Amino acid sequence: MTISACITAFNEELNIQKTLKSLNWVNEIIFVDCESSDRTAEIAQKYNCKIFSQPNNSNLNVNKNFGFSKASSDWILCLDADEVIPQELKLEIQALMKKSIVEHGFFLKRKNNYFGKFLMHGGNYPDKQLRLFRNGFGKFPAKHVHERLKVQGKIGILTEPFEHYPYRDIKQYVEKLNFYTTFESVYRYNGGQRFSANNFFMVLFSAFIRFLRRYFFKLGFLDGFQGFAAAFFDYVSQMLIQIKLWEVCRNDRNG
Repeated sequence: MTISACITAFNEELNIQKTLKSLNWVNEIIFVDCESSDRTAEIAQKYNCKIFSQPNNSNLNVNKNFGFSKASSDWILCLDADEVIPQELKLEIQALMKKSIVEHGFFLKRKNNYFGKFLMHGGNYPDKQLRLFRNGFGKFPAKHVHERLKVQGKIGILTEPFEHYPYRDIKQYVEKLNFYTTFESVYRYNGGQRFSANNFFMVLFSAFIRFLRRYFFKLGFLDGFQGFAAAFFDYVSQMLIQIKLWEVCRNDRNG
């Protein structure tokens, strides 16, 4: 059976080459470039990708679904531009494709690299992601930037992990944190949620308990400073979402 790798990217020239190198075994690479202003599309051309251009939608899952619609293989492997398929997972998938498969999709285990270190504690591994599925049986709801791929049929799970390199440094982390918390605050506002002081403090308390659980009870401290940063910034993100929700509400009232 054949496999199409589908990638959606925006200004990923620092990551995309490593990702594409890890996919030299698939039958085709569907590459959706979302108005990149750097060398992302130029680099993709060197790897014989089938390149499509789409507007840079803040809900990137819209463009992921577009990429799926262009795939011609039996199976689709969905990857972000900062994710890599190691040799061990490649061999596992290739062996799987030679068998009689009853499943329509498979979860893959993801290892997240924070500032040069893979997080193995604090609830960060295995970070199971539904990324391999039969063509025509999966898509994103495309309602939220952080949502699960929906696949019709039986779902299995593979053994070997893939790698995720989302944060090179604090600067990049803060940039992504700003993007995702802004998206989430607007999404909640459009869904009818409004800021209130009671809810703000309830969210902060809940986020603090989550921090304690991840860092201490789930042994996040064993990942060193990176483990602390992952748990702490998770807490900060919940606080920022509430503050930005307050700002959205204020701006709407003031016209």
